[in-house]
Amino acid sequence: MNAYAVGHLLPSAHLDDEIFVYMERIQSTLDPFGGRFLVHGASVEVREGEWPGALVIIGFPGMDEARGWYESEAYQELVPLRTRHMAGDVLLVEGVAPGYDASVTADRLRREQEQAAVS
Repeated sequence: MNAYAVGHLLPSAHLDDEIFVYMERIQSTLDPFGGRFLVHGASVEVREGEWPGALVIIGFPGMDEARGWYESEAYQELVPLRTRHMAGDVLLVEGVAPGYDASVTADRLRREQEQAAVS
């Protein structure tokens, strides 16, 4: 199953040169793990709630590759270039299988909840 690295980067008043170096070098850290940008620098159209900042989504073939990339020496060398100048959150998340149906998940969760209530 595909996996994703998702970054919510908060606005920064000034983009320090280290941010540009980070951006220039990040792709070379993704390549060995099959990572590719799916969303980067795009406008975010907020429909519910608030979303200050930017959204970054990087796709990977699976969680092993996503973890491997994030934990790699090459990427860890870059992390301080970003974190010294830009606050935000980064998470790794597994995608759903092809043909995923949310109603099947709802049914399973409903049964589990009913069983827990009986116990």
